[in-house]
Amino acid sequence: MHCRRSSQEHNEPDETSSSVDVPDVEQRSESISIPASLPEILPSPTLDFDLAHFTGEANPKPSDRRGSDRRGSERRGSGLDSRRGSIDPLRLIRMDKVTHIPGSDDFNVVFVGAGNIMFGSDEGPWNHSFRFEHKLGPRLKVRATAVLQKKCESFVVSAYQGTRVFKTLDDFVKNMAPKDRPRAIIVGSPPMFRGTTKPGRDIEMQILKYFPGVALFIEKPIATGPEAEIADAFTIAKTIKDSDTICSVGYMLRYLKAVQMMKQIIEENQLTVMTTIARYACAYEAIANPIGPIVEQGTHFCDLSRYFGGEVDISSVSAHSLEWDENAGHLSAMKVDESKILPENRIPRVTAATWKYESGAVGSFTHIAALQGTDYSCELEVYADGYSLKLVNPYVQPVLYVRKPGDDHEQTIRFPDDDPFFSEVSNLIDIIEDIEEDPDAAQILSSYEDAVRTYELTWAIRKASEKSRDEKRQKAAAAAK
Repeated sequence: MHCRRSSQEHNEPDETSSSVDVPDVEQRSESISIPASLPEILPSPTLDFDLAHFTGEANPKPSDRRGSDRRGSERRGSGLDSRRGSIDPLRLIRMDKVTHIPGSDDFNVVFVGAGNIMFGSDEGPWNHSFRFEHKLGPRLKVRATAVLQKKCESFVVSAYQGTRVFKTLDDFVKNMAPKDRPRAIIVGSPPMFRGTTKPGRDIEMQILKYFPGVALFIEKPIATGPEAEIADAFTIAKTIKDSDTICSVGYMLRYLKAVQMMKQIIEENQLTVMTTIARYACAYEAIANPIGPIVEQGTHFCDLSRYFGGEVDISSVSAHSLEWDENAGHLSAMKVDESKILPENRIPRVTAATWKYESGAVGSFTHIAALQGTDYSCELEVYADGYSLKLVNPYVQPVLYVRKPGDDHEQTIRFPDDDPFFSEVSNLIDIIEDIEEDPDAAQILSSYEDAVRTYELTWAIRKASEKSRDEKRQKAAAAAK
């Protein structure tokens, strides 16, 4: 979904409106040392989270770090068990504070797809090429893509002047010179053309065949095909894991500093999550091309729910929907002529789902197409014994509200200018480069297998809501006889 998200701030009580600086944290040998429990050093209910407040130097210098001699399959893979589930939020550095990792060797990249997600648009912050340019600097060499002329006329001309355009991966392989072999392949093509083992929709399997050991970045959702093809996605996940291929999937909200602080609070206080409550209210008036509300648009919040709640008991998923033809489902500011869309393809106005996690915790997600204008309203709440963690406005200016034992008031923490898109790209490249001095700094937070499980959950929600819808219609038809 290409859209603008909410830029509005969450309203907090007056007593939580003060603002303070966070104490510095000692820094030695270009590594960051922080107290065992970060939340305990926050002395006031409201503060801005800025790495400079903690370290005095917002950019840990990479210039003295050594790249490993290991290559390809010798490197760390991206299986579910091969990485920690979180990153110290202090290690997520702003793009404008990062120094390029030095080196004289080219870092070859292949972009599969040349749409908004790869090269940006005025509809949102996505733009993977922009992040790669800033992370790699002059080392970046894009070997294959539908190159944009504007790139060749910009300061990053060195990355694109040798780029060639190919219709298919096969064409690139046939014409590739040895010096063009990629270090990473970025897949941003539409999800209906990937995530399966079917010819023509199996780009992951083709890449693994032609470029074993080359790192992958795959956009989310990993597919949008029929439910029956979920098994194909698990097959791809197993192939990636078994080949020990570095692979990251674009669930960028996991890389938010606010999300990582939530993880840190949970881990350091040894909390067990009791429930996750997610809400995604979109501004339908600004949507030019409606897409699936759960499998495509709601996927980030289903993923964040799993990130905190753990694995879902898929058999427990229950859902209900408000449909377009129900009285409460009328929308007065539609920009799309819905009469041109088949009735069975018109999207629900509301989808509300609940489920049980394997831990016993309860999860819920509500997707709403009700707001007008352009701003969205999105929140995620996580509860544990004595704790409430509430993430508001994660797409634009994230705000975290924390309530802890001993204080009934919420602590407010703001995260200005956070860029999770850059953090996920930066972590991926650091893992590909395999910086030896700091093995815990870079982590892949969403593997392919993890992403397939999120995809499976979104499909379960969709199917459950359609089942309850159909049952209601059948009862209404029987009553009308």
